[in-house]
Parts: sequence; C-alpha cells; structure tokens
Amino acid sequence: MPHAIRIRAHGGPEVLAWEAVPDSEPGPGEALVRQTAVGLNFIDVYERVGLYPAALPTGLGREGAGVVQAVGRGVRTLVPGDRVAYASNQPGAYAQERVMPADRLVKIPDGVSDRLAAAAMLKGLTAWFLLRRTYRVRKGTVALVHAAAGGVGMILAQWARHLGATVIGVVGNDAKAAVALAHGCQHVLLEGRDELPAKVRDISGAGAHVAYDSVGKDTFFASLDSLRPLGMMVTYGNASGPVPPVAPLELARRGSLFLTRPTLFHYIARRAELERGARELFDVIGRGAVRIEIGQTYALQDVAQAHRDLESRRTVGSTVLIP
Repeated sequence: MPHAIRIRAHGGPEVLAWEAVPDSEPGPGEALVRQTAVGLNFIDVYERVGLYPAALPTGLGREGAGVVQAVGRGVRTLVPGDRVAYASNQPGAYAQERVMPADRLVKIPDGVSDRLAAAAMLKGLTAWFLLRRTYRVRKGTVALVHAAAGGVGMILAQWARHLGATVIGVVGNDAKAAVALAHGCQHVLLEGRDELPAKVRDISGAGAHVAYDSVGKDTFFASLDSLRPLGMMVTYGNASGPVPPVAPLELARRGSLFLTRPTLFHYIARRAELERGARELFDVIGRGAVRIEIGQTYALQDVAQAHRDLESRRTVGSTVLIP
C-alpha cells in the first residue's frame, strides 16, 4: 500500500504524519505518477501552519517528478513510462504516488534528472513568471533579489543576470553571500547589517528598477525604499510573515511606485503558458545559464526535519524529498 504525508491539524512540524493511503486509479484526463522526487517549498510551511488554510485532513507539497504508471480515458499526450514533472495548485506531492490531471504534467527532457526536475518546476517557473511576465527584465535592469541563496533566489539571480540585469542579492549571513555571488549576483548585501536603501543607491545610482521580495513583513518597506521612481515592488512570499495593510499613498510618496503580489498559478492557468514556461526554463537549464543547486535531500518520511531546517534558514538552494 502506498504512503503519503498527511496533516490532521495545523501546527508545527510535529503535525506531519506518514500514513498508508488507498491505491489510486486515474480517471478520465488523469495520469497516475509513481513519484521519484518531491520539491520542498515555503508554501508547504504556510499551508502546514494554516496561513493558507485548507480543509483537513490534507496532504502537502506542490511540485514533484516521477514516472507515469497508467493513464485514464482520453489521455493522448502521455503513456506509461514517460518521465514527467509538475507544479500544482493543489497540495499533495508528499506521496509515493499521485494522480494528476494530465494537462498539468510536462515531460522531462533527456539529460535532466528527476531530482533536478522536482527541484526546478515550482521554483523555476516562479522565477520565469517574475522575470518574463510580472516585470520583464532586460539588459540594464537593476534587480534587487531577497533570499538570493534560496531555491527561488538562486534561479532568479542567475536568470536575471543572463538577461543582462545588474543583480543585487540580499542574504542572511556571509556563507550565503558566497553562494549568492557564485549564482548570478554581482553585489550582495547582508540583511540586518547593511542599510538596504542606501547601499542599493550606492551601487545603482538611482535605486533598483524592481525588487523581488519573498521575505515579506520584515523587509517590505526597506525594499520599497530601495526602488527608483516608477520602480516595481514584487512581494511574492511571506517568510517573515505576511505584509500588513499598506496605504496606496506610500507608493506615491516614494516616486509613483508599482506594487504587485503575484502567484504562479495565475500565470500558468492555461496549458499553453505552462508549456511556454517549462520550455524556457528547461532551455536556460540546458544551456547552462541557470544551475539548479540541490543543497540537501531528505527521505520523505523525514520531512518534519526538512521543515525545521527550512524555517530556520539552514537550507541552501533547493531541497528535494525522496519518497
């Protein structure tokens, strides 16, 4: 009988339980995937603690990779044996097997391992929409990237630099500064030590064109103050807690700034956009412009420790769980 991680109450890592679950069969338009690797992301923590509420009991996990075992009626694009990966708007990836809508699965190119694909899909597609859709980074852009040694941050910084941007990373310690400098950042600032707006202006002359902030509450206003007039603030995570309500007048006072709080799944709701994002992501990976660094792996049964390490910022790069 297959197993999966389930939670029956919101709370700390101790609520994560390894449970036997019934065998699944794919219905029309679906595929059964035997998972070989699962990605760990901060959204998993938000759902575990209840910041993003879900009906309980529930699974967790938004990205994974594996091998198609069976397909349901009407599926023409996949056959058993295909290697596939996904980023899902529904939790449930912390499992040995998973039934998925076939149109949410993308085939993994030759030369890309399952673990790499599992580490790349949600984080890589997030970097894709932030750089290519939310704010279109190009040569000459000055981009401020928080958590630049994290899973999304490392991809974001490398890809932005590949596009011609000047990338200013923000990290939590000197060890992570070295990681960020090796993965796309030309300049690195330390959170809590460097006075962010002044340092960004020293580097850029006028401030950043765009700030990509996944930290949330603790860095929001410092990021706003680091932007040049007409700059864009992209707050896309809540690692330190959600940003409190903000008066629109704060944007005017700082130079008619733009503010957005995007989420990946609005950008890949259509199959064509999912395919486009995956194609561009695997292209930059294949050409070596973006290196996906798997900093640590855990057995899926040990996911509670993985959550503790992620929340305490002891992880570097991407984390993969092995079912």
